[in-house]
Amino acid sequence: MIDDDGYRCNVGIILCSQQNKLFWARRANQTGWQFPQGGIDEGETHEEAMYRELHEEIGLKPEHVEVVGKTREWVYYDLPKRFVRMDSFPICKGQKQIWFMLRLVGDERDISFDATDKPEFDRWRWADYWEPAFDVVHFKRNVYLSALTEMWSFLFPGITPNIFKG
Repeated sequence: MIDDDGYRCNVGIILCSQQNKLFWARRANQTGWQFPQGGIDEGETHEEAMYRELHEEIGLKPEHVEVVGKTREWVYYDLPKRFVRMDSFPICKGQKQIWFMLRLVGDERDISFDATDKPEFDRWRWADYWEPAFDVVHFKRNVYLSALTEMWSFLFPGITPNIFKG
């Protein structure tokens, strides 16, 4: 679903462990790592899209996680010009995302990449809180920083974030 401004409506998922480490996954057959994310289908709520993407991308079901929080507003990123498909309609110039923070309450063994025929990821690990914001592809960096900053207090109430300290 692409809005009138050319942004694809999307959800992002930050999955955390019981130790407040973050799920960090490598794109299948690529070198880049990212959080799970995906488009919102027509008529789907943010939460419905999040649970669908959670299952499609990392095999988890609602009973495996608890919702810790979500961003209050859309966060946006523009695609570099070389990734904009000028021959498609409507043209998608970037994404606008609602981010969810989830805590894994199931077992790590519940995580799998085989829920679809074409997996998004082929490897994962737990990362320190700020690491993904500096390891993700450059054009998503500000979105990651924004979402992580907004949701910091869900995991670390009363503690001032220090993004340079891991």
